[in-house]
Amino acid sequence: MPITFQALFAPNSVAIKFAIKTLLGAGLALWLAMRWGLEQPSWALMTAFIVAQPLSGMVVQKGLARLAGTLVGTVMSVVFIGLFAQTPWLFLISLALWLALCTAASTQLRSAWAYSFVLAGYTAAIIALPAISHPLQVFDQAVARCTEICLGICCATASSALIWPMRVEQQLAGQARQAWQNGLQAASAMLGGEDEARKGLLESLGRIVAIDTQREHAWFEGPRGRLRAKAIRGLSQKLMVLLRISRSVRRQWQQLSVHEAERLAPWLEQLRGQLANTEQSGALLLRQRIWDAAQDEQISSAEHYCLARMALLLDYTMAATQALDDVEAGREPKNVAQGLAVHRDWSLALLFGSRSALAFLTMSGFWLATAWPSAPGGLVLTCVVCSLFASRENGAQIGLSFLRGILLAIPAAFLVGEILLPQWSSFAMLCLGMGVPLFFGALGMAHPRTGATATSYCLHFIVLVAPLNVMAFSVATLLNNALAMLVGVGAAVLAFRLLVFRNPAWLGRRLRAATQSDLVRLTRRDLRGADTWFGGRMADRLMQLARHASELPATERKRWDDGLHGLDMGDELVHLRMCLAVAQAPLAGAERDYLQQVEAVLAQGPGAGREQRLDQASERFLAVLQRAPASDPLRLAQGAVLQLQKSWRRWCRAQEDAHGLA
Repeated sequence: MPITFQALFAPNSVAIKFAIKTLLGAGLALWLAMRWGLEQPSWALMTAFIVAQPLSGMVVQKGLARLAGTLVGTVMSVVFIGLFAQTPWLFLISLALWLALCTAASTQLRSAWAYSFVLAGYTAAIIALPAISHPLQVFDQAVARCTEICLGICCATASSALIWPMRVEQQLAGQARQAWQNGLQAASAMLGGEDEARKGLLESLGRIVAIDTQREHAWFEGPRGRLRAKAIRGLSQKLMVLLRISRSVRRQWQQLSVHEAERLAPWLEQLRGQLANTEQSGALLLRQRIWDAAQDEQISSAEHYCLARMALLLDYTMAATQALDDVEAGREPKNVAQGLAVHRDWSLALLFGSRSALAFLTMSGFWLATAWPSAPGGLVLTCVVCSLFASRENGAQIGLSFLRGILLAIPAAFLVGEILLPQWSSFAMLCLGMGVPLFFGALGMAHPRTGATATSYCLHFIVLVAPLNVMAFSVATLLNNALAMLVGVGAAVLAFRLLVFRNPAWLGRRLRAATQSDLVRLTRRDLRGADTWFGGRMADRLMQLARHASELPATERKRWDDGLHGLDMGDELVHLRMCLAVAQAPLAGAERDYLQQVEAVLAQGPGAGREQRLDQASERFLAVLQRAPASDPLRLAQGAVLQLQKSWRRWCRAQEDAHGLA
């Protein structure tokens, strides 16, 4: 069965409940808006559909974000009209700059609060553009739009919370267990070899980032939701460190001789078996046995380093299991970790904002040149689509989904608004006429594959029907508005097609430069939260590199490896600094000098012929560590220095292989 027919005619119970809740909340908003005599009741109805989400916490957070963005956008619309009402070009340019700024800001947040910036951008256009012909009424219109939007938010939130509530925090436990299992599987795969691990690493990073984003919604679902949100932060951090420690074990394993690897092979197999065991009952016993084996004086230093890292991997495995228990029990963790940091690229964000502004100004020029009365409606649609999707890699495809939704909404709105409603009279008949098409639209919204088209269909159906206390029916107005919608969304899609900033090679160079900058900062950054800060930012970059790897020529696909080399360098650097902090040995400033030399080398970046730049500093620092009083942390620090030196060499050789000696 085609996916559209399945969503509309064979929905599951969750989709049906979502459609009923959405329709009831929207109907309540429309009835109250008409009962109170608001100017545009359709805005209350549309808002209820815009903030509709299957989970209660999502609706609350999205509603609050929309409310905050609406208030800011309202204030700015009044400011723009007050300053530039008599100078149309200055008015449009200032509005374009505001749209660009909001679009750029929204791209920098991996959070539902990014929606506030989106709303602040296009709400200013929604209020200011129609008011340009009568600027003295802009304040009244701004108050009216705010009232209608707030009413829609409140009704949608109440409907979602009271009727078949589906809480985010109840689903977080299942998602957290899946992420935990996936993380252990990825760690085990990385112990087996690089080729086996790549897909698992990427999938695990994606799951960790997904649940870390979901925890924000649970924060709005009461005390239990907030406790689970805190526990999710701890689990995300532990899983990130677990993945990096597993890579460090594999790196150390590669330094063993054939004979040493044969002696440690049973320990490695037991470790992989423990990671595959979801019960985790024997982890503590295995950890103690491995640590005892590491204290054997007859083994080499390389074997000791490898066994010690295996023990550390089991420590973080048990910590991740405890964090999972905290999530499932809704218990606050003892040490609340910081949230994952995200990679931010302001220059790329400004380019996306510029694309939005350019599309808006192009459509504005069309409006001024033609003086088409319906053009402001299309201009508003250009703002909406650019604000929402200018930073998406598939923005053009989503824009085309919006166009499909408009094309579906036009005949439905014509049938209901121009044929049925003129013959009917009463609010009940209005609900019947609009409710049936919107119910099927809400069923489509509940399915991920049809969500964009169905949402566009519902919103534009409401705009074209335009329910009021005193209805006005006009086929010419409907067709003009429909044509303006198509032109406005088409202008945005054309901008997405023509102005493409996601060049894979250019993006790869920027991501490597950002990684290099983070490594430099990592030499002097406070160790508290350093793991989470570096790991979260690298997770973003690795996923971006993986998405674009297929678009690169075969000679350039090593940029994914470039990201992994940066991840390894950062992991060893953090590990070294933590070992030295635990040891608390008097190193007479040698640690500071070594880190400064590492910082200078990292600032210049990897390249062909630079493999030896860390050798002299590493040898001097190893000599200092060997003269210090013996302790386990200092022995681990020696292993970290050696691995840091070898990771740097591999990174430089990778640059030579990819770009040549020149």
